[in-house]
Amino acid sequence: MRIGLIGAGRIGTIHATTLSRHRDVGSLIITDVDTARAHDLADRLGETVAPGVDEIFTWGVDAVVITAATSAHGELIGRAARSGLPVFCEKPIAVDMQGTLNALAEVDAAGTVLQMGFQRRFDSGYVTAREAVRSGRLGRLHTVRALSADQAPPPAGYLAASGGIFRDCMIHDLDAVRWVTGREVVTVYATGSDAGNPVFREAHAFDCATAAAVLTLEDGTLVTATAARVNGAGYDVRMELAGELDTVVVGLDDRTPVASTEPAGPPPADKPWTGFLERFAAAYEAEVAAFVEVVRGERANPCDGREALQALRVAEACELSRREHRPVNLGEIPGGRD
Repeated sequence: MRIGLIGAGRIGTIHATTLSRHRDVGSLIITDVDTARAHDLADRLGETVAPGVDEIFTWGVDAVVITAATSAHGELIGRAARSGLPVFCEKPIAVDMQGTLNALAEVDAAGTVLQMGFQRRFDSGYVTAREAVRSGRLGRLHTVRALSADQAPPPAGYLAASGGIFRDCMIHDLDAVRWVTGREVVTVYATGSDAGNPVFREAHAFDCATAAAVLTLEDGTLVTATAARVNGAGYDVRMELAGELDTVVVGLDDRTPVASTEPAGPPPADKPWTGFLERFAAAYEAEVAAFVEVVRGERANPCDGREALQALRVAEACELSRREHRPVNLGEIPGGRD
């Protein structure tokens, strides 16, 4: 199998390394707007460099992996679909609803495969939590608490193009809530703050330093989701699921960056997580390996574009709620399944 990879940045490097080592992948063709970066990655892996995106679609590949800048995702997904190629794309499809719907229409018209990169679906903790909910081990689920916190803020230039904290950061929690519980979100109430680092006060029109949302699921389960761009203790991603019979926690281990104030509590983490590439390294490898299996016809698509659309609709509802200071029903957001 020959795969074209578009984007040789941090996550592109991770995926290229996984694919280059995969027994069912014969070769990669790598391209990036930064040609030096593409050459460096290809040289390290012993793979081929393409001078531009056009060559990815003319040199004969069996599938495409998109790890380029977010602003390019929708166009590249459409181009892959028109070329009849299965595609793996890091989230999001696009930062706006219309761009997302346009790209999905192209995929639907072509009848091709689009697998989205929501890596938490491949993390062992989230997988086990899903099994606990679906098996009935927790009894009736009544409360979910989800959080994501980056250790350090992203560059100021990134904030303007990210789509905001709900679409860029919390969207992973929003997807995970749906996937783990098997329930849809029906209403949201969200808010955000630019307190803290001055970069967020300057970016207040399009991003927040911290955000919080209360979600109500279709069966009445309540969810709280919080996100923070700056968490000095370390990179912290957790999900707590409480039912009438039991409670489980994802992301609680000896590297969780929290300190107990109880005399007999556990000690602070010796080596707290520092970022998402480290925390979810195994999940990133697993999602790309799954894509190879999808292309080979060995498994169903584990996260298609419609799943990404649903998560984006919840994020859009959160942003609307924050902006207008009111609860938002998901029916107000276009792209629903009805």
